[in-house]
Amino acid sequence: MLKCRTVWKKLAPLARASSTLCRQNVRRTALNNGRTPAYVPAAHMSSGAAGGGRANQIYVLLVGAACVGGGVYTYRTVKGDGQRYQERIEEISSRPNKTQASYIQTEPPAVPEPEPEAARSSEEPSPPAADVEALIPPETSEAPPETSEAPPETTEAPPGDSAAASLKVPSHAPYLLIGGGTASFAAARSIRARDPGAKVLIVTEEPDAPYMRPPLSKELWFSDDPSVTETLRFKQWNGKERSIFFQPPSFYITAEELSSAENGGVAILTNRKVVHMDVRGNKIKLDDDTEISYDKCLIATGGVPRNLQVIERAGEEVMQKTTLFRKIEDFKELDKVSRNVKSIAIIGGGFLGSELACALGRRSSEFDLEVIQMYPEKGNMGKVLPEYLSNWTTEKVKSEGVKIISEALVKSVVFKDDKLEIQLKDGRLVKTDHIVAAVGLEPNVDLAKSAGLEVDSDFGGFRVNAELQARSNIWVAGDAACFYDIRLGRRRVEHHDHAVVSGRLAGENMTGANKPYWHQSMFWSDLGPDVGYEAIGIVDSSLPTVGVFAKATAKDTPRAATELSGTGIRSESETEDTATSPVASPTPTPSGSHKDEYGKGVIFYLRDKVVVGIILWNVFNRMPIARKIIKDGEEHSDLNEVAKLFNIHDD
Repeated sequence: MLKCRTVWKKLAPLARASSTLCRQNVRRTALNNGRTPAYVPAAHMSSGAAGGGRANQIYVLLVGAACVGGGVYTYRTVKGDGQRYQERIEEISSRPNKTQASYIQTEPPAVPEPEPEAARSSEEPSPPAADVEALIPPETSEAPPETSEAPPETTEAPPGDSAAASLKVPSHAPYLLIGGGTASFAAARSIRARDPGAKVLIVTEEPDAPYMRPPLSKELWFSDDPSVTETLRFKQWNGKERSIFFQPPSFYITAEELSSAENGGVAILTNRKVVHMDVRGNKIKLDDDTEISYDKCLIATGGVPRNLQVIERAGEEVMQKTTLFRKIEDFKELDKVSRNVKSIAIIGGGFLGSELACALGRRSSEFDLEVIQMYPEKGNMGKVLPEYLSNWTTEKVKSEGVKIISEALVKSVVFKDDKLEIQLKDGRLVKTDHIVAAVGLEPNVDLAKSAGLEVDSDFGGFRVNAELQARSNIWVAGDAACFYDIRLGRRRVEHHDHAVVSGRLAGENMTGANKPYWHQSMFWSDLGPDVGYEAIGIVDSSLPTVGVFAKATAKDTPRAATELSGTGIRSESETEDTATSPVASPTPTPSGSHKDEYGKGVIFYLRDKVVVGIILWNVFNRMPIARKIIKDGEEHSDLNEVAKLFNIHDD
């Protein structure tokens, strides 16, 4: 078409001159014949020479020839462009699709289907060659064009796994969950329940999909399967077998499928660490510099096991013989160590330390293994249990084959003569082959600085409101959340059930529920299959306590509880329903002081005469009652009567 316009510009002056000359000749002819035409346009100035009829004929022929030539040229040009357009489209369609192997390209403008030749000639001409080239997508071997939109998805294999296939990282995730633990999985499940088409991306530093951590220090140690470290399947106390993973791999979609998944889904990026968070730009940066934008984000980074400074300063040899127990890899390592050394010392008397002590104690006779547990308190779980119950628990742990060293403060640790020598501040010296440091958890708040989020100075963790919200589109759940409990005030909790409860609530609020934290989470600990307890609220041995106990029966054990509930993770049988009208036991409460045998019972923790925490000792499936008592927040004149609500005196 451009060439046609050029030809026309050259022919236009000749056409105008010819037209003017013809009008002048017509007028002369009319005057000579004595007749005046009805209308003759006025003559225009012309550069053409005046002349007779022969000259006019020459000009007419020139104009006609130019028009015919221009028409033929235009027709052949349009037809040729159409053929080239068709050939170009066919050539592109026949190329192999290399884009998926290199990157996910942003969608190019749609290429219109070529119309039949007859249709084009009857309507509009084909676009010029330059316009056709603009509609053709770039070569797949070239880099994708730069745009002002989000960058195209990139491809990179997970670090540390050279055999793994390349993994395509989506550039955007409507729901982004940082952390691959229980809280993240609970949030993902909650989001999908409320928004079935939701697209959820979980980013985790671990190489595994979300799994349950409690069996790592409990049931897995009691398995008789020699390949348990590989299968990660365990028998619950009731004998039923299950995996520690929440869902099989088929539950998840791949990361590259997330953007195009019609019905949404949950995808996981493993072995990836979020190193920077841009709150204003709604995006994160991974440790390989990949950026992912989001609409709504959950931080569920959990915590990092603490270590003793004396161990950290002791040198590489001591660190190599020290386990900080938290992940699947830690379980596998400690299992291997326990089969190849003569002595293991566990530092810590809390939940984890006591559970591992009992688990390893069961192996002491089979593998000729010495198991030592040391802690600064007077008895096991001394920060949680009242002193009399802590002392009873200590004796229980000893009966499992564990050597207890209480009121032990570690002064130094050295590696000498192929042994670790632990020097205590009171002069005692303990020699061992391996150390397990179970001295607490440090909330992972590495993202606080780049994100500009507040960290609580008293409890640690990201400071959030009652809706678990840190910013308008950022929530925090699990161990890393320091939240406002509308009943008990500012808190931070490090237990499995809290991860479930807070993750579920955060997921609901990410989809617009706007619910405050009100469902009190519970936690539990088992010292083997025969002794266990469940707790709720604030359980701190520094608070005043009132304990009511009764004689235990065969059904008052963790083993029996799992047989009744059908699950080894007792919080999974939990419901958000609270007890509305509990029926008290008609059996009177035994009077008199505590005896040395604490078979089962209820311990109330008080603050300003109000119950703020409850432990159910070998009493199971009564948590809704305890939850209601704390929620009511009432003063009770006689807690013996309140204990009757749990029917602990029934056989």
